[in-house]
Amino acid sequence: MLNGKVAIITGASRGIGAATAKLFAQYGAKVVVNYANNMGAAEEVVEFIRENGGQSIAVQADVRNQEDMNSLVNQTISHFGKVDILVNNAAIHFAMKPFFDMEWDEFRPKIEEEVKAAFVSTKSVLPVMKEQKYGKLVFISSGLSHQPMHGFIAHGTAKAAINSFVRYLAQELGPYNITANTISPGMVETDATKHTPAEEKEKAATFTPLGRIANPEDIARAALFFASDQSAFMTGTYVPVSGGMEMNS
Repeated sequence: MLNGKVAIITGASRGIGAATAKLFAQYGAKVVVNYANNMGAAEEVVEFIRENGGQSIAVQADVRNQEDMNSLVNQTISHFGKVDILVNNAAIHFAMKPFFDMEWDEFRPKIEEEVKAAFVSTKSVLPVMKEQKYGKLVFISSGLSHQPMHGFIAHGTAKAAINSFVRYLAQELGPYNITANTISPGMVETDATKHTPAEEKEKAATFTPLGRIANPEDIARAALFFASDQSAFMTGTYVPVSGGMEMNS
């Protein structure tokens, strides 16, 4: 499905990113595992891919830093010759509190850094994709961008900005055969939710027609579809991967 394709996955040392890296490699992609700080975890993902017959390298880069990301793309090209796919997945921390208790200086960093990460990562791969007249841009959003939940105003607002950003990219980049699509997970069983009380997860599951919360592989499979030519005529699409939870909003 991805034979011969080269994929950069940001924030790929764990969770959704790690699951996506492993799945892409399983389907034939050469994978660049980007990480911010956790080199050990990133190398474990690379090792897993190599042990299973795939090709992968780990590259440290801050997705909000243009020089870092340009360097990552240059390393990708020197190793694998091109860039076909970018999965914009890196997590940006946020203040979890209601609006009444939020100060602008707590709210602003999430909005600014979330959009900057998407902007910088996309800018770094575009020259290559434009020249080869082919590219797949996949952005990980959140159901909280459509479905508000107490305390998530910074996260939901930032992800809503990403949803809009992707539609503009899709419109502008279509003539270059570059697609841009958004995947919107509901609650996922990852490090990010490990401190979420079990009763909260059970409650989320009861609102989900499929009766459970997602695992990282559920999101990775949707990313695989948008990274492959199975989705060749889809761009600017927003797809909830929430077990049906988001259709209630």
